[in-house]
Amino acid sequence: MVDPDTSDSKTKDLPVQALDADTARSEHDRLEAIILTADEAYHGADAPVMEDREYDALRRRLEAIEQRFPGLASDSGARARVGAQPAAGFQKIRHGVSMLSLANAFSEEDVEEFVDRIVRFLGLDKVGMTPAFTAEPKIDGLSISLLYEHGRLVRAATRGDGQTGENVTANAAHVAEIPKTLSGSGWPLRFELRGEIYMTHADFSALNAREEAAGRKVFANPRNAAAGSLRQLDASVTASRPLHFFGYGWGETSAPLAETQSEAMKRLVEWGVPVNPRLTLCHTIDEMIAVYRGIETDRGGLGYDIDGVVYKLDRIDWQERLGFASRFPRWAIAHKFAAEKAITRLIGIDIQVGRTGSLTPVARLEPVNVGGVIVSNATLHNEDEIARKDIRIGDRVTVQRAGDVIPQILSVVDPDRGDRARPWRMPETCPECGSAAVREADAASGEADARRRCTGGLICPAQRTERLKHFVSRKALDIDGLGARQIELFQSKGVLRTPADLFRLDARIAAEGLPPLAEWDGFGETSAAKLRAAIEARRAVPFARFLNALGIRHVGETTSGVFARQFGRWEDFWALVRQAAGNGETADAARAELMSIDGVGAAAVSALTDFEGEIHNRELLESLLSEIEVLPAEAVRVDSPVAGRTVVFTGTLEQMTRDEAKARAQALGAKVSGSVSAKTDYLVAGEKAGSKRRKAEELGVRVLSEADWLALLDGRGDVDTGGG
Repeated sequence: MVDPDTSDSKTKDLPVQALDADTARSEHDRLEAIILTADEAYHGADAPVMEDREYDALRRRLEAIEQRFPGLASDSGARARVGAQPAAGFQKIRHGVSMLSLANAFSEEDVEEFVDRIVRFLGLDKVGMTPAFTAEPKIDGLSISLLYEHGRLVRAATRGDGQTGENVTANAAHVAEIPKTLSGSGWPLRFELRGEIYMTHADFSALNAREEAAGRKVFANPRNAAAGSLRQLDASVTASRPLHFFGYGWGETSAPLAETQSEAMKRLVEWGVPVNPRLTLCHTIDEMIAVYRGIETDRGGLGYDIDGVVYKLDRIDWQERLGFASRFPRWAIAHKFAAEKAITRLIGIDIQVGRTGSLTPVARLEPVNVGGVIVSNATLHNEDEIARKDIRIGDRVTVQRAGDVIPQILSVVDPDRGDRARPWRMPETCPECGSAAVREADAASGEADARRRCTGGLICPAQRTERLKHFVSRKALDIDGLGARQIELFQSKGVLRTPADLFRLDARIAAEGLPPLAEWDGFGETSAAKLRAAIEARRAVPFARFLNALGIRHVGETTSGVFARQFGRWEDFWALVRQAAGNGETADAARAELMSIDGVGAAAVSALTDFEGEIHNRELLESLLSEIEVLPAEAVRVDSPVAGRTVVFTGTLEQMTRDEAKARAQALGAKVSGSVSAKTDYLVAGEKAGSKRRKAEELGVRVLSEADWLALLDGRGDVDTGGG
């Protein structure tokens, strides 16, 4: 089994809420590598390298990081991928409709949040409507797509990578519960049934007994046995295996099945498709949770493996409005069963220093098996959390692995014993450099930050190394061949202290009296030349990448992209940041302009002005810009009537929610702002539009009704920017 705790990454021990934008990138890259390897093993070779619960925890941590730092999400990343590439021995089949995975919920609060998101997105709260959901067991098997034409099975395919699967038509024909011809009538002429192939516990035990008696390798669990049995190049092997099938949905279809999910599932039963008998229609969250608890209670007696309950929005037209994220539908979620817990002893508390100086306490534990994985570390979050739970070295503690890669300590088992150690205290100096470690105060509330930070900056070895690693990372400058190992090597030799030193590497090496890079261990003429060329290739870098590479707190990939699209030229952007970092009315106006950009908050603006306010940062930036040309952002889309226009939405829209309207505008190349200014091109005003409309009229900004806006998007309006 793969153990993610064996990584040498310090960020693996940090809770998501303790990550800043830069340590999040490092942890995100680590998780993606582990998950993609696990996906290939699980889906591609039917040979998992980790427990399901451990994999879910990895996925959940990745999802939590991407939710907190949306810029880390990528269309080609691990979270966007489903399954694995089809195996070479099978013919490939392109799915007409992508076979996606499901987002996970791990608590009742997660389920409530899922329902609330749907209600808000669809605007149901404004009209007093309550959505209904179906609930059914989540089978732990192998997903399959079954295409029927004129009621006859013509093709079967595995999920594969979600876009392309493996042709297993001959194999699926040997699964007795898969209908070869649909019963009844009314089915679409072309209909893609989707479901799950699985193996019962009794059949699995009998199969493994036969395999062992024949001297062959036994299967690890029923899911692997089912997947391995179906994905056989010799269909006769599949025929000899006891496989079962439940239908759970559909993909491509030439005609609608029904108006609701529950009605559609009833039609599947009429057509001879086996559907899980525990499928239930729920009208409230309480009913959903009750179904979940009932299935969880009966889990051991079902006779087959499940790992949760799937909830699906019942109305299909609402499903279509919600659509899909990169990896899963927004209208469905898997409520996973609870994580396992264990008790062990806290041996010590270590302090880890992040790239921006954040000090995080991590528990060292006596190794213990939690949910099939041996763990020896657990997150302690911050000093306030330690004090709240009164955790002390030597205590016996309850550890849980749920929703995070690194386990967390829930509580102390024996807090009343008389020989407990003294309460633990967070150090007030950085363990890496000895600089003062302080808790920053929130400007608005005056309350101390939960995290303590080293004030050493670039003089702190922990921060300097991680800052430089981020600077050259894939989503920053992306310098090929220059990774963590090379950064650490160059630092150890004293030739790399600031980002600008990378572009003076040969001179820095010579200044330290070291032999040329080609003579270093691990290098040669060819590798040294390649590295030099890779560095030179980044002397011209796009605006967004450059800003992201600086590693300014609260200014990650997404926010950097927003600024790049808004300003186009680095010089214009940074000139406004300089103004905002000053004092007086000019600075106030500059800060207001930055904060008016949709997607930019006060924290990001403060971080930018704080960065510009430090002389060593200004010197670092000046030195870097003497080596690098910052390229203007790519032009916005020009194939839509609102490309490049700045739009503000206000009031209540009737045909879509505000979030839907913003998403559509941005997809068409518009810039969406949160406030009206002289630079605004359009104010789209719905019902009860207030002060923003008045300000737009005062400034001569064109005011559009929702109908006018939709006509403009459809090419039926004009793009003049005259006054309202």
